[in-house]
This record gives sequence, C-alpha cells and structure tokens, in this order.
Amino acid sequence: MKSIDLFIIHLARKLSEPLSRFGLFIVFFWFGILKVFELSPASPLVQSLFENTMPVMPFSVFIVLFGLLEMLIGIMFLVRGAERAVIPLLFFHMATTLLPLFLLTSITWSGFLIPTIEGQYIIKNILIIALAINIASHVHPMKKKESV
Repeated sequence: MKSIDLFIIHLARKLSEPLSRFGLFIVFFWFGILKVFELSPASPLVQSLFENTMPVMPFSVFIVLFGLLEMLIGIMFLVRGAERAVIPLLFFHMATTLLPLFLLTSITWSGFLIPTIEGQYIIKNILIIALAINIASHVHPMKKKESV
C-alpha cells in the first residue's frame, strides 16, 4: 500500500504544474476567443460592468481587446519563464472579474450568500487563483546580483 501511495504522490507532484498550466491555458484561451468572436455567454455581464465602471471606448472594441488579453494570458501560461509576467496579469484580471460581486449584486446574487449562475461563474475564479499560486510555487527564485 505504501508503494502505491508514494507512486501517486510522486505522479501528482510531477503532473501538478504542467496540468495547472494547461488548464489555465484552456480556460483563458477558450473564454477569450469566444469574446473575440462575440460568442461569449459572459458578454452581457461584462458589458454591464463596463458600462458601470469605464465606458471610455465602444464596448465592441473593449470586448475584443479583453478577449485578446485573456488569450494572451492563456498562451503565456504555456511558456516556461513567463510566470513573472503572466501571474500579475492574471491577478489584475481576477480583481476586475470579482467586481460584479460587489457592483452588480442584482445580477450575481439571488439572496444572502446565494450566488446566481453568474455569481458562481465568478466565485469559481478562486480555483484559477489557486492554480496560479501552484505554478508560482514552482518558479525558481531570482538570482541575487553580485556586487561589483
């Protein structure tokens, strides 16, 4: 039994980072490309948030740029060495996607601590954050610059 346990633990440690990277790529690229081609079921929620926070450009332009950003985030998670750039982008993205929970409460909550389907869609981002933290835990520390 112990050898099976050790095998599973070793396999999980070996696969956790690449599967986390691939999972984030799939979610971000897929959801992003849906926005680019105006097929995203999240677009009405994004548009409501956009209109309430920063209507500085036409929404049709914003949603395409937002989709391209999501696709870029997804691609960057596949590139080893891009973690230091993509993880801050992901956290910025996650911060903005949490806003509807506070600014669009009629869309995201049906009662106290009872999320709508849109609210559940947003709350699941906690898992995305956890995956990003898992990836960050595998990044090698930066080397200290030597004094001249």
